Amino acid sequence: MSANTDFDVIIIGGGLVGASLALALALARQRWRVALLEGQPQETPDLQSWDARIYAISPANRDFLAGLGAWPGMERIGTVARMDVRGDQGGRLEFSAGEIGAPALAWIAENRWMLAALWREIRQSDIQVLDGAQAQTLITDVRQARLTLSDGRSLSASLLVGADGANSWVRRQTGLEAKVKPYRQSGVVANFDCELAHGDVARQWFFGDSVLAWLPMAGKRISMVWSTFDPERLLALDAGQLAHTVAEAGGRALGTLSTLTAAHAFPLRLIRPEAVVQQRVALVGDAAHTVHPLAGQGVNLGFQDAVALAALLAKGGDPGLWQTLSRYQRNRREAVLTMQLSCDGLFSLFHQSSLPGLARLRNTGLSLVNHLGPLKRKFARHAVGC
Repeated sequence: MSANTDFDVIIIGGGLVGASLALALALARQRWRVALLEGQPQETPDLQSWDARIYAISPANRDFLAGLGAWPGMERIGTVARMDVRGDQGGRLEFSAGEIGAPALAWIAENRWMLAALWREIRQSDIQVLDGAQAQTLITDVRQARLTLSDGRSLSASLLVGADGANSWVRRQTGLEAKVKPYRQSGVVANFDCELAHGDVARQWFFGDSVLAWLPMAGKRISMVWSTFDPERLLALDAGQLAHTVAEAGGRALGTLSTLTAAHAFPLRLIRPEAVVQQRVALVGDAAHTVHPLAGQGVNLGFQDAVALAALLAKGGDPGLWQTLSRYQRNRREAVLTMQLSCDGLFSLFHQSSLPGLARLRNTGLSLVNHLGPLKRKFARHAVGC
């Protein structure tokens, strides 16, 4: 390993967003000196197993990853050609990629396979990977950020990027306050084999007290995301009971289901930091924002953070200049806020039961949009992030 301790950019967090940003910067014409701090070494995934943690990747972000040489092999990728959304009292909204002239609304990819593709490229790059240690202290001044690791190493960089998730250590160290709104729900995820072909259709049901999504994976398989106030009920089921419960909840639209992966749950919350930049520091991905998963846009927002920051740094000069970081924050504010407010509004709309007639009104609105071509196409474009 190189003994470099002085870098242009240090990125803390080697997940999807952090790894993609590191690779984008390493491939830039400026040939930035980039370090990536990741506490857990990345291993080659097991070809025989399936990852319950999946993402719906927008066309723009598929192009971004492909441009890095890091789009996974298509044998593990599902395609969303059409969306079928059902309300809790008969409302329905359907739209397709063809309506907006897109090759797909999204591609469904497993976390571990996207990570493996990114890290394959990282290992072949000039990026200095710092693993086996944790960040201990962070100090910034007008010229640089200085980082001390748990193994005693001291590093410096013109810019330090926090890509370390919703519980971001970097965000806490810089004193950036964040507004956190717990949804009191958890997202329960699992994968299933299906009796019937899914037809590349993503299905979603709003039940009033929960939201169920079936996302088409490669072959006759789906990934489930069930946002619920009672995750323990699902986690307590054995594989057969879980498959039966999920199939029944979806009206057996794909016949009998068989559980491929055990169910896992993660808490849902809205996180909105007061700012995503500080002196010599920028936040990306979940460190900068989270959204409710009902629109499947969390990681897409994170990839677009990486795209925006890399594009600004490509202009050259000092990567940590305040003017550059301020521009990054302004560039991302509208897109992130729009998605957060949209998802939060949908969550509130379909989980509000105290107002008389609201359930009928929201379902009528869903069906009305389904019959208004221009508005429906706008929804479709919003769904793919364009």
